[in-house]
Amino acid sequence: MISLVRSSANIGYNGQIITIECGLSNSLPGITIVGLGAKAIDEAKERVRSAIVNSGLLLPKKKITLNLAPADIPKDGTTYDLPLALAILAASDQIEDIEYMSSSLFVGELSLNGSIRPVKGIIPHLEAAKEAALKRAFVPYGNMQQAQLLGEIEAVPCLNLKQVVDILNSKVKPQKFYATENKEPKIIKYKVDFSDVRGQAQAKRAMEIAAAGHHNILLNGSPGAGKTMLAKALLSILPPPSKKEIVAMTKIHSLSDTVTEAITERPFRSPHHTSSSVSITGGGKIPRPGEISLSHRGVLFLDEIPEFSRATLEALRQPLEDRLINISRANQTSSYPADFMLVATQNPCPCGYLLDDNKECTCSQNQISNYSKKLSGPLLDRIDLNITVSNIKHSLILNTSHGAEPSSEIKKRVLLAKKMQSKRFGDLETSNSSMDNATIKKLSAISKEAKTILDISAEKLHLSARSYIKMIRVARTIADLEQCEEVKAKHITEALQYRQKGG
Repeated sequence: MISLVRSSANIGYNGQIITIECGLSNSLPGITIVGLGAKAIDEAKERVRSAIVNSGLLLPKKKITLNLAPADIPKDGTTYDLPLALAILAASDQIEDIEYMSSSLFVGELSLNGSIRPVKGIIPHLEAAKEAALKRAFVPYGNMQQAQLLGEIEAVPCLNLKQVVDILNSKVKPQKFYATENKEPKIIKYKVDFSDVRGQAQAKRAMEIAAAGHHNILLNGSPGAGKTMLAKALLSILPPPSKKEIVAMTKIHSLSDTVTEAITERPFRSPHHTSSSVSITGGGKIPRPGEISLSHRGVLFLDEIPEFSRATLEALRQPLEDRLINISRANQTSSYPADFMLVATQNPCPCGYLLDDNKECTCSQNQISNYSKKLSGPLLDRIDLNITVSNIKHSLILNTSHGAEPSSEIKKRVLLAKKMQSKRFGDLETSNSSMDNATIKKLSAISKEAKTILDISAEKLHLSARSYIKMIRVARTIADLEQCEEVKAKHITEALQYRQKGG
């Protein structure tokens, strides 16, 4: 008898149905697994053997051959432990309701005692089950919080192998979970509030514009001016993620590691400057998402960006433009979303004090020139806002009477601006920063005076076509913050203040 059990493999960002076939033959007892499996799958036979025995079930004293089809797709991980065990039990007539089993998907890692551990990428598995028109998915109990996010397919929680077998044999009824809505908003306490940042009115304004339009921003200033503090405070004014964004963020993070909780807050990723290009963009022998994908719908913070390697920085150019990353390897090609907001900081020179009024710069002109060239023109052209952060007076640092606007007030304006954008684009995820030329012509009204100022400025400043569109995007966000339907001259002039010098 040949038994068939459905499981799923994570192929890049998506899941693909894998069929586990099991055949028994009268030969020396043993388990053989075929189907282009990696080391973790070869080791699964020992976990499966022990789990079956310790669950009070019978391991057939025959030659057991297990095939993972399609056999030409590389497979890795511990996801297949549960379906492998069930295939053996079904082939040895220990499963009664074969029809119920054939309409279900099974994923889970087995312990030696038969308990089921969480696995990576549970959302792609459920999406694969839905696309294959399967009725339900048996998933580890530890993955249920993520499984409930999808809500488009019945998810059956599994604690151990014996429980799953009892359900398939109609001895116990499955516990059903569906998507749940958290009616009470979660109160988040951020580490840095904008009220903690003294002075820096222009920098705060730039951060507000960046948050409202999902714009990339570069903070340039002396050491200790508050660049990192401003970047960390950005999280406190970003709009809360939508349900669709929560699913996407959780999906990405669960592919990178065995994350069992739903990602309900926008990520803030801050990799060290010694990070490799692969760790930033993603990849590896078996492709995994990198920092740019893990910061999807959130913030990628590159502190002291000139210290990152040239190869790493240049690898950001395509994701910043396309908002996704394509990773090609010899055995597979994967695509991951990478719609992140880049927040970067840099010093004006190697010693850092070129723009400082209190300390003298010790760098030569050649050193300053070489330092400024670490960021290429094409990369800078993809940064919407460029702001200089100046040092503040020491007397203001501990001055409690100096009332700085709290993040809660700034966030109200950001949310109103996002509301205008969602009305304009028809969804909550699209922002002004993603507008192309056709979208601007169709949806963004620009006054004649504003258009004239923009054209004259572009001619005098020698702006590239990308920079020209970038100015309109930023001006559109500034207008949204003022709840203005039309982009006016004052919005264009303010947007021009945040351009990169020389371009």
